Amino acid sequence: MRSGAAAGHAGYFHETAFYDSDEQFLGVIVPFFADGLAAGEPVISAFAPANQGLVRGVFGSGSGIRFLDGDEHYSRPAGAIRGYRKLFREYVAGGADQIRVAGDVPHPGVGSPWDWWARYEAVVNHAYHDFPVWGICPYDTRTAPPDVVAEVRRTHPHVAHAHRHADNPAFEDPAEFLRARSDTWRDPLEQHRPALDLFAPSTSQARAAVARVAAGLPAEDLNGLLLAVSEAVTNALIHGLAPVTVRAWTGPGRVVVTVTDAGPGPRAPYAGLLPADRPAGSGGLGLWISHQVCAFVGMHRGPAGFTIRLIAGDLA
Repeated sequence: MRSGAAAGHAGYFHETAFYDSDEQFLGVIVPFFADGLAAGEPVISAFAPANQGLVRGVFGSGSGIRFLDGDEHYSRPAGAIRGYRKLFREYVAGGADQIRVAGDVPHPGVGSPWDWWARYEAVVNHAYHDFPVWGICPYDTRTAPPDVVAEVRRTHPHVAHAHRHADNPAFEDPAEFLRARSDTWRDPLEQHRPALDLFAPSTSQARAAVARVAAGLPAEDLNGLLLAVSEAVTNALIHGLAPVTVRAWTGPGRVVVTVTDAGPGPRAPYAGLLPADRPAGSGGLGLWISHQVCAFVGMHRGPAGFTIRLIAGDLA
């Protein structure tokens, strides 16, 4: 039986919480985890080191909580979704009626570009709907910028407080949120002249040119970038509109590549963070692969068309 605020709620019960002190953080998370443990529910703590240390300080290592390395788990949003879905399937197969999870979602206040995490917060309303999961995504208002907090409010159906849970009137339909949203973050390298500027290349020409300018990357990063570039150019040629342009910027430890076509971009709202239902249908599988192998993937829609931004190596 599901318990607490999520009782009687089918699928994913998705909450946010806002705090500005360690005490406020613990005031939300401690009763949430304690009630789950008391009910015999699986409890997952996926915080970054500072908050994970606070949780361990209260519950200890033998409490039954499953501690995940938050920095590792939230290194890429598509990977976080894939990892959580695997865990949730395992718990449900073992008979779990409810799973509780809380973790730190990255944002600019902790050094991570927000765009693909904003998409993550919308997508998980759909991605986890098949599982009996109650999740809280708490945000520290001392570090989370106001624009991040605003989008967090738009992507969470519920808001948690200490011992209190409320519906969120600011919540928007996830698919509509994603269709209306365009990623805006730019790497600082893009303020400079690109090292590569190709007009109407073939997929093989783009891949070879990027391989030359990105040759200094570690092999794993380079191979991932080349795969992502191949997928992006192929998608632009097949599903987008001419002309296609490919640009690249290089800096210490990272390479930025943009692929632009004159089309509107993918129609599927969850493209990139979930695999396509029909891999051969709309290029969704290529976007999903790119989200697995790059350090950042951005998707921008504007008057000039659709741009996918691929970064390999260390983010700025």
